[in-house]
Amino acid sequence: MSFFYATLKRELLLVFRHRSDIINPLAFFLMVAVLFPLGVSPDPTFLSEVASGVIWVAALLACLLSVDGIFRSDYEDGSLEQMLISSESLWAIVTAKVITHWIVSGFFLALISPLVAMMFFLPEPAYPSLIASLLLGTPTLSLMGAIGSALTVGLRKGGVLISLLVLPLYIPVLIFGAGTVQAGAMGLPIQGYLALLAAILVFSLMLAPIAIVAALKISVRS
Repeated sequence: MSFFYATLKRELLLVFRHRSDIINPLAFFLMVAVLFPLGVSPDPTFLSEVASGVIWVAALLACLLSVDGIFRSDYEDGSLEQMLISSESLWAIVTAKVITHWIVSGFFLALISPLVAMMFFLPEPAYPSLIASLLLGTPTLSLMGAIGSALTVGLRKGGVLISLLVLPLYIPVLIFGAGTVQAGAMGLPIQGYLALLAAILVFSLMLAPIAIVAALKISVRS
């Protein structure tokens, strides 16, 4: 655990030294929220009806935007190969990197999501369901995205391929996440949606690190 915390501290320090890694997903998230009403309709009734889906799609794409860089820098400078042959737990390294990616592309998005909800005239009772769904759903996006990133880390242009690999895995999270917000806006119970998001997250935590480690070994050796 001490090695895990040291790795997590190192990854967070690297991220905060490169502030563009934090700003880019947030800026993309906000740009989608700002441009959508301009391109479709600024009608408050229409925006409130589609707010849950648009916000979740924007969060999904913001996460996908940064997922290619989870292992890219370590692969390019050769440190990833050293991690694979070291005696330290590769699981701890992978988990620390995924948590760091989630903090940047998921946790911060959840914090600013009420601002975007206000822009879409989402009813205030739906704000807690929006934040809760993002906090439960975005870690799964980071875990699934890390699998695609590990599989394509050895390719020069793996961004499009990551999208093809990962987007089908994102669909259940998108459906239940948007459903949670919609139910909250209508005053319906959201516990069932949150339970499904939590179940998907637990399932991902059990299997995704194993898949990521195996994918990294395949990519580096090939």
